Amino acid sequence: MKHPKRIYLVLLVVFLMQMFQSSAQVKEIPKEERLAWFKDAKLGIFIHWGIYAVNGIDESWSFYNKYISYSDYMKQLTGFTAKNYNPNNWAKLIKESGAKYAVITTKHHDGVALWNTKQGDLSTVKKAKAKRDLIAPFVKAMREQNVKVGLYYSLLDWSHTDYPNFLRDKKRYIKDDKKWNSFTKFNFGQLQELTRFNPDLYWFDGDWEQTAEKWKAKEIRELLLKKTPKTIINSRLQGYGDYATPEQGVPVTKPNSKFWELCMTMNNSWGYQPNDTNYKTINQIIRILVDCISMGGNLLLDIAPKPDGTIPTEQIKILKGLGRWTQKHKEAIYGTRAGIPHGHFNGYTALSKDKSTLYLYVDNKPNGPLLIKGLKNKINRIWVVGNGTKLSHKVVGKQYWSNVPGLLYINLPEEVQDKDATVIAILLKGKVDLYREKGQVIESN
Repeated sequence: MKHPKRIYLVLLVVFLMQMFQSSAQVKEIPKEERLAWFKDAKLGIFIHWGIYAVNGIDESWSFYNKYISYSDYMKQLTGFTAKNYNPNNWAKLIKESGAKYAVITTKHHDGVALWNTKQGDLSTVKKAKAKRDLIAPFVKAMREQNVKVGLYYSLLDWSHTDYPNFLRDKKRYIKDDKKWNSFTKFNFGQLQELTRFNPDLYWFDGDWEQTAEKWKAKEIRELLLKKTPKTIINSRLQGYGDYATPEQGVPVTKPNSKFWELCMTMNNSWGYQPNDTNYKTINQIIRILVDCISMGGNLLLDIAPKPDGTIPTEQIKILKGLGRWTQKHKEAIYGTRAGIPHGHFNGYTALSKDKSTLYLYVDNKPNGPLLIKGLKNKINRIWVVGNGTKLSHKVVGKQYWSNVPGLLYINLPEEVQDKDATVIAILLKGKVDLYREKGQVIESN
C-alpha cells in the first residue's frame, strides 16, 4: 500500500498541473497585438442580409414592434432564395472599395441562422428557399481576396422558445432557470459552431436585454479566445469586448476608447429596403470616412443585399466611387493615426504612424492658401497625395524673439485638387511638435 503522504503529494502535483493548464488556456494574446490590424484598417463593410430583405422591412424589429405578425414575418423564408448569390463577386467589390474587413450577419434577432447550424432547424439550410449555407462560401471568398472576416451574431433570439423576450409587450416567461439554461446551452452551441470559420472579428449585438452574468459574457469571451485566440470582439458583450462601436451618428469628439469604429448605413436602413432611396452621396461618405480617420477610428459602412443575393446598383456605385478615392489616397488612409488637435488647421488631419508626416484632408475649395498654426517643425517637403505634385509654402509672422511659430501657408492650385477630398502630405523634420500655449509678449529686444 502506498504511503498516504506520497499519495497526497501526487494528487497535489496533478491538481497544480491542471490549474496551470487551465490558466494557460485562458491567457489572452495582448489586445494591442490582436487589434493591430484593426487599428490600421480604417474601412470595413457591414453586410445585413436576411429574410427581412424579401418584404424590404426592418430586420427583426418588424415583428418585435408588431408592425407585422410573427407568422407573416417568417413567411419571408419562402422568398429568401439567394439564387444569384455570388460571394466571389461580393469579395471583389468589397476589395475594390478599399475595405480591409467585412462583417456579415450570421444571425439577426429573428434567430434565422445563415449557416448550417446543428442547434435547431431555423436556418437558411433547413427552412429558407435558399437551402444552403451562406456563410462558409462568404468566408472562403473573403480569404481569397485577403479581406479580414467578421461575423455578426445576435445574443438574443426572439424566435427561440426558451428565450424570455418575444414581442415588445409580450414575454414567454419572467423567471425560469430551466428554460434559460437551455437557451444558454443553445447560444454557446451556435458560437462554438462559428469558431470553425476562425473569424478575425466577432461582432455581437443585442446584449442590452440581459446582464453580463446572465449571458455568461466572461465565459463567451473565454470560449472564443480559446478557440480563435487571434480574434477581436466588439463592445456589445456587456463590458467584455475589445473596442467601441458607436452607431449611425458621427462622433463630434474622439471616443474614449483607443480602438473604435463607426457603423453606419448608406441610406437610413440596415437591411434591403427598396423604398429607402435616401442614399448618402459618395462625397458625403468619403468625408465621413475622413472624419473617422482624423479621430483615429474606422468606418464600418453597411450594404444590404437583395433576397436573391445581388447588391443594389446604388450601393455598387457608392462602393466603386469610394474605391476610386481610397486607391488614390491609400498612403494617407491605412496605418495612419489620429491627427493634430482642432484649431491648428481648419479641417481634418491625420498622422503617419511615426508622427513625422502630417496629412491634411481638404474637402472643399479653398479661397486662398491653406493655413496651419502652431507647427514648430521645419518642413522637408509638401506634396499632393495621389499625384506627387510638390507644393510651395511660406511662413508668415514669425518673430525672432518669440517662441510662437509663424503661420504656415500652403499654396494649393485648383488643377491638382481632387473632386471629393484632396489630401496634402507634409513631411516634417522629426516628430510633429505643436505650440499649445497662449501666446507671448516681448520681454527683451
